[in-house]
Order: sequence, then C-alpha cells, then structure tokens
Amino acid sequence: MVHLKGGKVSMSALKKEKGFTIIEVVLVLAIAGLIFLMVFIALPALQRNQRDSQRKNDMSRLQTALVNYSSSNRGNVPTTAAVWSTFVNTYVAINGDTFIDPSGAPSGSGAGAGAGQATYLLTQGPAAGSPPSTAFGPAVQNIIYYNNSATCSTSNSSDIVAAGTRKVAFRIALEGGGYYCVNN
Repeated sequence: MVHLKGGKVSMSALKKEKGFTIIEVVLVLAIAGLIFLMVFIALPALQRNQRDSQRKNDMSRLQTALVNYSSSNRGNVPTTAAVWSTFVNTYVAINGDTFIDPSGAPSGSGAGAGAGQATYLLTQGPAAGSPPSTAFGPAVQNIIYYNNSATCSTSNSSDIVAAGTRKVAFRIALEGGGYYCVNN
C-alpha cells in the first residue's frame, strides 16, 4: 500500500528488501559443489595421462639414445647388464640430465637419481611370445624391459617378436593400462 503525501510517494514505499533467498543460496552452493566434484574426479585421470605421456617421451628418448649408441659402435647394441648400465650413463643421462620416472615410484635404480627420486630400472624382459600377464606380473611403471634381437609386435603392443641381432625392443607398463613398446 502506497501512501501519498501531497501527491508524492513516501520513502517507505520505495524501499525494497535486499538480499538473497535461501533457495538462491542453496542453488549456487549446489552448482559450485558439482563443479568441484567434477574437477576432483577428473584430476587424477589427467595426471595419470600426463605421466604416461612423459613415459612415452622417455621411451622415444631411449630409442634415440640406442640409435646413437649403435652408430658409435659399428651397428652393435648393448648385450650385457653392465653394458646396458654404461649405455644409460653415457647416452641417456648425459650432461647432468636425468632419466627419472614421473611418478616418483620408490623402486628402481639407474642413472641420474637424486635424493628420493626413482629412476627407471632397465631390466631384461621375458622372451618373445610370453603373455604379458604372466611375464610382467603386476604393472610397475618405472621398469623398462628390454629384449635384444626383438621388435615390437604389430598386433599386440605389449608383446615382442624375434628379430635380427641388431634389434632391441623396449616395453614399459602404463598407469592407464597396457604397455608401450618401441624398438630401433
């Protein structure tokens, strides 16, 4: 009800209530909560994919280092554990560079490890045709399996096939599942 005094609207008629209703506040909080929940759920998957991408890049780096080693050694590839260790120190982790697993997993050893950092463990893999489920056991992302005289299978990314003496296949378990394989 508006009261007119001398043809003018009184001040009490012009005042409106200010503020938000409880429904508006609850609605805004619910929307903010949903957004937070979506980010909270998606973040670990994004981080896992980023670490897997880094592992794939490290495998390409290892592949390039092997090509460089082979070029410097008349086409030969490392054949013993001692030579593989020298290969990592000389061709992969050079000039203070590191060869560290992006997850910082506690196991593993190799070149370039700082305090509390886990380097990739380069170890002899199972023979060609061995099923990954029994050959590798539980997936450990910081272990790189190498196989001399082998290449990656074209039909199964976690398997290798026999090849020439100057071929090497590298495989690593990915956090997102499966294995990634590269060869020279």
